[in-house]
Amino acid sequence: MTRMTLRSRFPAIPAVVAVAGLLVAPAAAQRSFDDVQVTAEHVAGSVHMLTGAGGNIGVSAGDDGILMVDDQFAPLAGKIRAAIAGISAGDLEFVINTHFHGDHTGGNVVFGEEALILAHTNVRKRLAAGDGARGQRGEPAPKVALPVVTYDIGVSIHFNGEQILIGHLEGGHTDGDSFIYFMDSNVIHLGDQYFAGRFPFVDVASGGNAVGLRDSIGGVLDRLPEDAKVIPGHGPLSTVDDLRKYHRMLVECVATVRAGREAGKSLEDIQAAGLPDEWEAWGSGFINESVFITSIHESL
Repeated sequence: MTRMTLRSRFPAIPAVVAVAGLLVAPAAAQRSFDDVQVTAEHVAGSVHMLTGAGGNIGVSAGDDGILMVDDQFAPLAGKIRAAIAGISAGDLEFVINTHFHGDHTGGNVVFGEEALILAHTNVRKRLAAGDGARGQRGEPAPKVALPVVTYDIGVSIHFNGEQILIGHLEGGHTDGDSFIYFMDSNVIHLGDQYFAGRFPFVDVASGGNAVGLRDSIGGVLDRLPEDAKVIPGHGPLSTVDDLRKYHRMLVECVATVRAGREAGKSLEDIQAAGLPDEWEAWGSGFINESVFITSIHESL
């Protein structure tokens, strides 16, 4: 497969706790970020990854300026700016939101003053309505924090010498997830469709679906070059092999829960039986095995 063929995947992707406090804007206002360090890691080509608190940030830096994928929490804006300044002195031109959760869009209220924000249509709708993770409701986002350019299927940006493909991944983490693929750099940012080495948070109340997540990641793997670098929503920079293992986990765990349901077992019985032993360590994050089983059960 060539890198160029990924553009054809816009229409091709199949349709189908403790975390809540980290994903809604009110929690950010109560949390101290004084000790958070935002650090930058070069990924490939023009692309870097920033880590701090909340979702991983993707950065394209070059002659055209700065494009940022997700922006964590508003109180971290100064530290994010400083990390980007260490990469490039260019001006921030674009912010792309991979989905609506507050640990990925909290900085919109700051960076929206200077950059054009892009996101899936449902991201703007949910931010404007004050939606939070797991059906929680909060205050509607101010106008400055709302995406100005929205899309239903996808869009391209030609920036810093390469085409950047943005496309909707349907029915996975939420109902407004996007991938961002930097074609020449051969880097894809998957937002919270991909939690590296851990069970994902599937926000069923916000249109997420574990089966849809399985299918979306499978579709990405069908079209992604083998040597691509993968930026997850949470966790370390990854390879295609890492993403393939994540997909196998999704396939096996969905199959396990489905088999339990078809055998007439209750949710509690399925939780007691657990998932395949290979994935035991994947429940050590903020989504444990029991919560993940519940999200699959609800999805089915």
